[in-house]
Amino acid sequence: MTKGFTSHFAEVNGTRLHYVTGGQGDPLVLLPGWPRTWYQFHKIMPPLARHYHVIAPDLRGMGDSDKPADGYDKKTMARDIYELLRTLGHNQAYIAGEDIGSMVAYSFAANHPEATRKVALWEAGHPTEAFNEIRILPQPGQPTPWWFAFNQLNQLPEQLLEGRFRFVVDWLIDFQSGDPKAFSEEARAIYAAAYNTPDAIRGGNGWYQTFQQDIADLKDYPVLTMPLLGIGGKYYELLLAQMEGLAADARYVELKGAGHYLAEERPDDIVRELTAFFA
Repeated sequence: MTKGFTSHFAEVNGTRLHYVTGGQGDPLVLLPGWPRTWYQFHKIMPPLARHYHVIAPDLRGMGDSDKPADGYDKKTMARDIYELLRTLGHNQAYIAGEDIGSMVAYSFAANHPEATRKVALWEAGHPTEAFNEIRILPQPGQPTPWWFAFNQLNQLPEQLLEGRFRFVVDWLIDFQSGDPKAFSEEARAIYAAAYNTPDAIRGGNGWYQTFQQDIADLKDYPVLTMPLLGIGGKYYELLLAQMEGLAADARYVELKGAGHYLAEERPDDIVRELTAFFA
């Protein structure tokens, strides 16, 4: 456990969420991505806790949270976080997320604007029609996100990856990070263990299998009016394409030379941008 933080559970929206919390001040929620857990924020949580009451949950299907059969669309997952905040006695919060967590962060802001002071997201926006244009076959100079298709499959990922998820963790770090040395052996082992069971693999895949529902839900969302910060590294251009026209008060920052896992690769940059934005 990260020093100064404690682990808890809460029953919300029909499921049981695990979350880690620490610090004092206005609440700041950090939402993790695939294939990670709350631990992906372990480098940025202590400095942020000097200014905020940091809340880092495992999303539905992740880590020590429950892994139900359904509810992996981002609207339902955002409701999980909304009810968690209410359970903790907060009516409003700063919301931030990386990867899948950024999709939930956007959905939270769209569905619960009264509870969103500001929203920050990095290395992904909410699923849009742009996802339907992603090519699976390798293109010159372009990344090939084969897992977008692989994670759509039923049963086969669990059969192939149970007990072997460390191979996926290491491959993704080598392929997507700008600095593989930023990931300790401890962190790699934590992520592998979190996804080594069939239920955990199925839960994580559920976030991808609901993309079409997310795209359909987006059509009914209003343009966000609260301040939004978007940060990008490896997928900065995709972030811009996803976010086009979705936020009226948005600012974007590119961390040049960075990879995909910014909270672990570039923690000082993320802390600097978040504290300046949320001030």
